[in-house]
Amino acid sequence: MTATPELSPTEVPQRQPIRDIVAYFLRLGTIGFGGPVALVGQMERELVGGKAWVTRQEMRDAIAVSQSLPGPLAIQVGIFIAYMRGGFWGAWAGGWAFILPNFGIVAALGALYVYFGGLNWMTAIFYGVSPAVIALILHSCWRLAKLGMEDWPQWVVAAVCFVVTIWLQAEVAVLFIGAGILGILYYGSLFRGGFPGIGLFAAAAAPVAIDTKEPTAGILSSLLAFFLKAGSLTFGSGLVIVPFLEKGLVQQYGWLNGREFLVAVAVGMLSPGPVVITATFVGYLVAGFWGSLVSTIGIFLPSFILILVVAPILVRHRANPNVQGFVKGAYAAAIGTILGACVLLGKIAIGDWLTVLIGLGSLAALFFVPRLSNPLLIAATAVIGLIAFPLLQPGWVFVK
Repeated sequence: MTATPELSPTEVPQRQPIRDIVAYFLRLGTIGFGGPVALVGQMERELVGGKAWVTRQEMRDAIAVSQSLPGPLAIQVGIFIAYMRGGFWGAWAGGWAFILPNFGIVAALGALYVYFGGLNWMTAIFYGVSPAVIALILHSCWRLAKLGMEDWPQWVVAAVCFVVTIWLQAEVAVLFIGAGILGILYYGSLFRGGFPGIGLFAAAAAPVAIDTKEPTAGILSSLLAFFLKAGSLTFGSGLVIVPFLEKGLVQQYGWLNGREFLVAVAVGMLSPGPVVITATFVGYLVAGFWGSLVSTIGIFLPSFILILVVAPILVRHRANPNVQGFVKGAYAAAIGTILGACVLLGKIAIGDWLTVLIGLGSLAALFFVPRLSNPLLIAATAVIGLIAFPLLQPGWVFVK
């Protein structure tokens, strides 16, 4: 099949049938491995250069605004794109279609974990796959930088955000808002008599102000409230959400012990979709199927609400220079923090000579084998982990 040529800047993409949007996101949710950046990179590759559903500028808008809001990046970019091509109901249908395969896979793993009393093989898979995930993030970040980094001020912003992320060991929400304001000042018309684009800034800044048990109504409502809070107040990817979840699930509520929590995070990393699908696994461990369902709804529902508030504002004022300036600044911050997060996650994923080789080999394969699919890479490195872990018995896994 011949790929559809990428749209020129003057072309307007056509509205897509909701059934096509649902079909695409069901597929992406089933085979999309590598975390949020890899998933966004896959959407860019398939929807900008393949299906030509979105323009390069629309993709930049979706990434920049999604990165500036709390919640999982990949899901929010997917909802944004579904909204642009399918309207309000397209966004709801496409977004939940993206989540559904992840939910099914992780809920099934939760059931197996409870039934067998543990999944020891998950540690071995984590050992082999994690370095490949880092390679997927780096490769996707390179593609995203080619998509939206246009001049030296953006690279300066990215460099500052990279350093701050590593220094503070966290993705800082105010960086995205601050970078967006700098973008308005540098690229926009704030001091040249133009519309200042306050609507978008206000919408983006507002969020900043801010052994299974019997699935009783009390436990289910507590799970829903906890994950609604997590989805509403945590920015970035697993780098931020994991410490937040650990504090609440292990220290505050005592729903999980430390090892169960690490297994839940590993399941989130190794399954297709975003790391926050960890919520599904946690919910199953705490309150069975209904716990997994309310936890999944809780972690993702804020993303739908935030994107459906911000997306119409951005679409309405996309041509405004101040809106474009905000997008450029926030996009640069996203690139810098993604690279910084990659360094921090690399310290967890890479701890010996074999994981170094897996990471470098995966990165080389992604650059020099254009048709290499993410699921194939994940499967190959999972096999390496299953074979090598019992032989090497690396004690640093799940400790670092």
